[in-house]
Amino acid sequence: MTPTETPAISPARPWEQRAAAGGARPPRPLSKQYQDLKFTLHRKLLDKINLDALASIETQQLRNEVRQALTSLVDSEQTLLSAVERNQIVAEVLDEVFGLGPLEPLLQDPTISDILVNGHSQVYVERRGQLELTSVTFKDDNHLLRIIDKIVSQVGRRVDESSPMVDARLMDGSRVNAIIPPLAVDGPLVSIRRFGTDKLMPHDLVEKQAMTQGMLELLQGAVKARLNIVVSGGTGSGKTTLLNGLSAFINPKERVVTIEDAAELQLKQPHLARLETRPPNMEGGGAVRQRELLINALRMRPDRIIVGECRAEEALDMLQAMNTGHDGSMTTVHANSPRDVISRLEVMVTMANSNLSLVSIRHQISSAIDLIVQTSRLSDGSRKIMAITEVGGMEGETVTLQDLFVFEKRGISREGSVQGRFAATGIRPRFSERMMAAGVTLPGELFEAVVEVH
Repeated sequence: MTPTETPAISPARPWEQRAAAGGARPPRPLSKQYQDLKFTLHRKLLDKINLDALASIETQQLRNEVRQALTSLVDSEQTLLSAVERNQIVAEVLDEVFGLGPLEPLLQDPTISDILVNGHSQVYVERRGQLELTSVTFKDDNHLLRIIDKIVSQVGRRVDESSPMVDARLMDGSRVNAIIPPLAVDGPLVSIRRFGTDKLMPHDLVEKQAMTQGMLELLQGAVKARLNIVVSGGTGSGKTTLLNGLSAFINPKERVVTIEDAAELQLKQPHLARLETRPPNMEGGGAVRQRELLINALRMRPDRIIVGECRAEEALDMLQAMNTGHDGSMTTVHANSPRDVISRLEVMVTMANSNLSLVSIRHQISSAIDLIVQTSRLSDGSRKIMAITEVGGMEGETVTLQDLFVFEKRGISREGSVQGRFAATGIRPRFSERMMAAGVTLPGELFEAVVEVH
């Protein structure tokens, strides 16, 4: 490339100056010339060095070696780049080689909770519960497909025309879903659910007004008393965060087995066995589903079983495990209310072809589950526990539910934040005696408290 073909790069912005000084690099809009130069450098770098031969070198040393080679290549291109622009393009090519290309700056931003890629030219992120469009782009769909393949191949999965949907995870535990053409009409789609490096503990959720101290004490007691808990809510409502938080109250001497489609739970228990499903191979065989892992987990001498999400026939095995000595087990379900949880579980159990009558299924549910915790993401982006509900048993053919705590929405402030109150219903749970037998005593005023949220 000659000087007359210099990429059209805008003058250095303040964040670019921070990048030159070694700070975080926000994404920047890229011209076609800039993209072409970056990919030219990437191709020449791969021609010049053998990354496989360098694989034995310590990571930081390898990055330094590649950075030096890249700097030489930039010099050889004779482009009229400023020092800031040279550092920027070297950093972006390093992201292509060692990271996930244009997504890398977003993955390094701790304020981002979701990354949503709608084709090669449109990337949204979620910050503090609100979606915003970024300036990140890929060169073309093939570039995006290479990044997707890089993600899924790291965890032994694949995505192609014969298997155009995939769930995977990144090294930091973030969950990735990708779907490519022909199922994705306008280009590959990628959704990344981030999990922060600083895990939210239960007291953090109280500080963020996701629940009250009284609600926390009840949930802590429920976990210690080995009650079976279902966390319910919509996508992005905080189910996994809450499940991770509740696990902090599990006795460290207990053996915990987790079962997930894509491993995302990050429990801190010392005695933890993590299981993950496996998709079918290229011949369509070899798949291992959650139900098979759950059946196998019962042979692993677990004290508690935690299923990341019940969504199909494994619900029957989960209920049976809860009913046969594995008290204190937990799972999540996608549902809009505690009553909807019961209906969803009924449907999922029927998917197991168990030939159980509806009444028998409801008996299984009512005897297995002690507590439903309903979560929600509100209009201002905040997550809250909307209800803590006890499953009381059966009355006739109906599973009885009673709310112990609820969040009552009262309105929206001028700043757009949700206003309301957490209110105890005044009902003492039927499992109080079980909690007392486990050494957990809750004060009576806890079930009468009201906390305003502004």
